[in-house]
Amino acid sequence: MARTPLGSRLPDFPWDTLSAAKARAAAHEDGIVDLSVGTPVDPVAPHIQLALVEAAAEPGYPQTMGTPRLRAAIASALERRYGMTGLTDKAVLPVIGTKEAIAWLPTLLGVRDGLVVIPEVAYPTYEVGALLADNRVLRADSLLALGPETPDLIFLNSPSNPTGKVLGVDHLRKVVEWARERGVIVASDECYLGLGWDDAAEPVSILDPRVCDGDHTGLLAIHSLSKTSNLASYRAGYLAGDPALIQELLEVRKHAGLMVPGPIQAAMVAALESDEQEEAQKLVYAARRAKLLRALLEAGFTVDNSEAGLYLWATRGENCRVTVDALADLGILVAPGDFYGPRGQQHIRMALTGTDERIDAAVTRLSALA
Repeated sequence: MARTPLGSRLPDFPWDTLSAAKARAAAHEDGIVDLSVGTPVDPVAPHIQLALVEAAAEPGYPQTMGTPRLRAAIASALERRYGMTGLTDKAVLPVIGTKEAIAWLPTLLGVRDGLVVIPEVAYPTYEVGALLADNRVLRADSLLALGPETPDLIFLNSPSNPTGKVLGVDHLRKVVEWARERGVIVASDECYLGLGWDDAAEPVSILDPRVCDGDHTGLLAIHSLSKTSNLASYRAGYLAGDPALIQELLEVRKHAGLMVPGPIQAAMVAALESDEQEEAQKLVYAARRAKLLRALLEAGFTVDNSEAGLYLWATRGENCRVTVDALADLGILVAPGDFYGPRGQQHIRMALTGTDERIDAAVTRLSALA
């Protein structure tokens, strides 16, 4: 039987198409301002680094389920920071970064040859994860768009990457109620939940009792320390929700050897038990966001959504690749909206993850468009 390479099922890796724009931006006399990806640039808090170092001598295999202290820290932080209630140590699971968890979630849940629903404008890994398990993908922001079909899995993303849109309590309740009536699993990517900027659009978890009435059946919340604690290089994420689904994922991950390294688990505990470092980092992003938002508006852009998260979703009413090239001429690299689906073709995504010096450089350069 002929072998079919797994990669042949997948779309082209989108970032490869930015190479020419990146080279153009890098040629700027004052260097590139790379705001195309959400990679943290600020240092990891010292007490988190210390926890990593202190655990570095441990020679044994780590626990796939996470240490008891880590599981307790995850549950406690989710309740303290985001109002999730009823989480036990059997309802949380550390993962090797949330991109890995999202990419393999349909496979590990046994969702194969089915239908997976993702947002119309979406983080590309939702589609990749569905395709890896031979599923069909439907982009839909409304339950009405599903018609008579019942999907096997629905991915939600609030606050959204790339748009920064926040789904309210009423919207989330409708999705949960609809899914429960049909036995559909809902996986909610909430990696930016702690980065809300608009009091009128409060980011809310799918596990918030206002949404699910305290019943987590069929629900999974996906969380990360990459953005809020600058732990992208640590690959520190975790899942929470339906204990039955968590235990199902745990069993498969144990067989597959998908375990978070021990020193990383110790660092995660330090990050989860301390809210101050996350609050301080949010203030840094707030200042950078205010500068970039004003500069974009003064340069003639319209900024849509962007109520939360690490990005500004902006447009000049033209094809996104034209905008990308115009900004590259200024030495600024951004992500084109078409990375995230057809509905993003007239937008660009600008990240807040530049140093203060690079953000200031971007603001100065954007003034040339005003």
